[in-house]
Amino acid sequence: MASRILQKRLEAEAAEKLGKSATKKKATKKKATRKKAKTTRKRKTKAVERKKIYWGVFSGTLKEEGRFAYDERDKAEEKLTALRNRSTKRLYFIQPIKETITEGAPVPEEEE
Repeated sequence: MASRILQKRLEAEAAEKLGKSATKKKATKKKATRKKAKTTRKRKTKAVERKKIYWGVFSGTLKEEGRFAYDERDKAEEKLTALRNRSTKRLYFIQPIKETITEGAPVPEEEE
């Protein structure tokens, strides 16, 4: 490695004596500046996906035993206790259900 450096140095000194530069300069090219045309893409706006939430009473086999509005959780719990009292061996539970409202439903517009 050191011998290469020494050899390059000797070549550079010899070139200087002859009046030539030891290193070749690379020609620098100017990059062509292209202005990009501003294109505005119109993207499709996704329709607002509206959902409604319910309380569902399910059995252990995931069979839906009842469905109640979100504000009627107390009625769902009454149904749950009635099912549990009827059968002590089976498992029943309450779980929220999110259901997508149909696309034809009007979307509320934001007012400024």
